[in-house]
Amino acid sequence: MENEEHGHSESKDEIIKIYSEFMLRITKFEELVSIGSRLLLGFHQALEVQTCHIGLKDHMNKAKIVMNELENLLDDAASIVQTAKEKYEDINHNLDSVITSSDKEEVPLSDLSTPKVTDYATMMAIIYSMVKQDYTMQVRIASSLNLKSSPGELETYCQMWSLRPFVDDDIMHRAWSLVPKPRSSYKYRTN
Repeated sequence: MENEEHGHSESKDEIIKIYSEFMLRITKFEELVSIGSRLLLGFHQALEVQTCHIGLKDHMNKAKIVMNELENLLDDAASIVQTAKEKYEDINHNLDSVITSSDKEEVPLSDLSTPKVTDYATMMAIIYSMVKQDYTMQVRIASSLNLKSSPGELETYCQMWSLRPFVDDDIMHRAWSLVPKPRSSYKYRTN
């Protein structure tokens, strides 16, 4: 049983590490969204249109890189979940045979508990889906911009970019609550 717990602990440690990296990339994407919003606003206000247009193209290239990194991290998380699931199924099979072979022996409930590896992976998948839709919207906006875009069209693009209709703030807050707090070696002292 000790090896099983160690395996679950390793899986959880791995997923937490990947999840933290994933959320770090989400922060990077959020920063890019903010920069892109300013560039789009500059384009809308006809301030240095060429510079803003080039900046948006650069923004989209950087955002694409972040999206690829997020997708790779999501794949890593899926692999960990699959491995943990396979280990858990083996444990369940072994547990079933132990229970059927000895009717009088009780198995403590704590031995049946599983780490919440799937919680992290599920949250990553949900966030990735939202951010991917947001990114797709940004790509469409950036690719449809030109000097002939009407002021109304540009205003709509600016609103869509800033409203981010595909990103649910409540889910993002829950996602951030799953990020482990760093352990500090400093202890607060009271006088």
